Amino acid sequence: MKRNKQINIQRTLALAGAFHFLSSCARASLLPFLTLFLRQQGLSPSMTGIIMGTKHLIALLWSPASSLLSKHYNQRRAVIVGSLVCSASVALLLLFFPPVEVHENCHFTSDLSGGPTQSPTGGGVIKSSVAPHTLPRTTDSQTPVKTLADAQPAPLLTNETALYDLDIPPLSEDITNKSQTDGGGAIKSSVALSSVSKTRNKRSEIKMEEENNQRRFEFLGSLKVMDAHHQLFFLILITVSLWELMASPLEWTADDGLYEYLDFADASDRYRITSIWRILGAAFGVGGTGLLVSRLPCLIAGNFPRMAAHFFLYAVIGFVALPVAAYLPLHLNKKRDQGFGPLKALQLVHNSPHALLCVATTFLVGCAGSVVDNFLLWQMQDHGSSEMHMGVSLALALVSQAAYPLLKGRISKLLTPGKVLVVGTASLGVQCFYFSFLWGPWAVIPAQMLSCLSSGALWWAVKIQCEEVATPGSERSVRRIFSSLSLNLGSSLGSFSGGFVGQRFGLTWLFRGTAMCVMLWCVCLPLLQFKAPQQCRINYSRLLAANGSDASDSESESDWLEKAMEENRSKINSGRKIH
Repeated sequence: MKRNKQINIQRTLALAGAFHFLSSCARASLLPFLTLFLRQQGLSPSMTGIIMGTKHLIALLWSPASSLLSKHYNQRRAVIVGSLVCSASVALLLLFFPPVEVHENCHFTSDLSGGPTQSPTGGGVIKSSVAPHTLPRTTDSQTPVKTLADAQPAPLLTNETALYDLDIPPLSEDITNKSQTDGGGAIKSSVALSSVSKTRNKRSEIKMEEENNQRRFEFLGSLKVMDAHHQLFFLILITVSLWELMASPLEWTADDGLYEYLDFADASDRYRITSIWRILGAAFGVGGTGLLVSRLPCLIAGNFPRMAAHFFLYAVIGFVALPVAAYLPLHLNKKRDQGFGPLKALQLVHNSPHALLCVATTFLVGCAGSVVDNFLLWQMQDHGSSEMHMGVSLALALVSQAAYPLLKGRISKLLTPGKVLVVGTASLGVQCFYFSFLWGPWAVIPAQMLSCLSSGALWWAVKIQCEEVATPGSERSVRRIFSSLSLNLGSSLGSFSGGFVGQRFGLTWLFRGTAMCVMLWCVCLPLLQFKAPQQCRINYSRLLAANGSDASDSESESDWLEKAMEENRSKINSGRKIH
């Protein structure tokens, strides 16, 4: 094994961990807050659900397809680098679409003294009387300003309307009045000319701002078929779809290349260690971004609302990850997985009743999880939470999920994997029910601590089920059936349905309905597990790995088979206890 000694495994694991940390940090700095941006743009819950559902559907189809194509043409590094650059560039395009309705961009999430108000539907957009970027500008005492008396949102600009309605006297009248009152004095004449110059500059600035805003709205008005609201919806839908096409190849392509490289060095089992860096990177990204954005002024980088900082950070962190991506050790093994692709994995899952129940559970978890991901921040916003509260709460949920391995030993002694799956799913239902009763900015924190069970314990039980079903060489393909395909399909359906339910009944009943569906499945799941036939199978790959590390020189070559047969007999004798 001379070729394996030339591979620096520690360096490979360090680069893989750094890359996963940065890529997860970049995604977490923007994706959890994306639905808040859509709400700020004036989109309804149903429109938001359609956009997010389409995003999950694209990830479901394009992630495996792009991974296979990059492997077939041996272009994994180019796909990884291109995904980082193009996804960051396309995401920034969303900042150039103006909202169709005027909303409070800053104090909507930070000024808690006035208290938020909820829309009649419970999930609609909260409108403010006057947005900060459309307030009438104050001038000197000689140029009074007309203010909005009816406290209504400012209308969209048209050819017949102006952004500001200023009572500025005509230039000729201004000069005449100045001449009559000055008495021909040279000093007063210069003051009059200065006042005229100020008035002319003010009019020029107002005219230029009107033209700039008019061009922005003419961009939406170029689509004559629909109103401005639906124009913006379709523009954002197209942009988000293009964004997901650029971003979705990153994770699968990098995972395949790094795993095959470590497998080439007979160290593929150590690749699982890098998964913790994804969770920590996401926690750092969402928590740090929330704290940072909450301290920014209302407008940044000219005339962008501070919500744009999420997009800028996403792009910056993505570009920081480029040098790491350039040095990632990738290996191409075209012979690997030829007989253990997605079709073989689907066949293995289909032949196991307990695996099918696990797939149904992850599908439901995807549905409920998408409701939480899409509308929890809306619910928090309606109860006075700022981006700081949101970022900290989401970061605590991720840290709680990462802490599950510390409790895994004790829980596995008390509960079988099948029961742990039920407990994890029930914890998600409790979280959804709790989210419907929020009362303050920090009220969400206790429920987020349950992520240790609803995410950490649940996916540990799924991993055990994968090991029971998979044959040697098919473990990764089987795992992706649960963690990617089933989850993304459920997330897509949950986003579509959740948006319409939230639009019709409000966010409160959306969370309660989701909780009831999850708890109903938790009642049915143990009964279905009990009635499902047992299929005890010897996990040869796991036994061989254990034999390689624990067996002594005096053991015969058939000892591992005796261990396998003994384990198989113990499973059969235990019967239903396994599940």
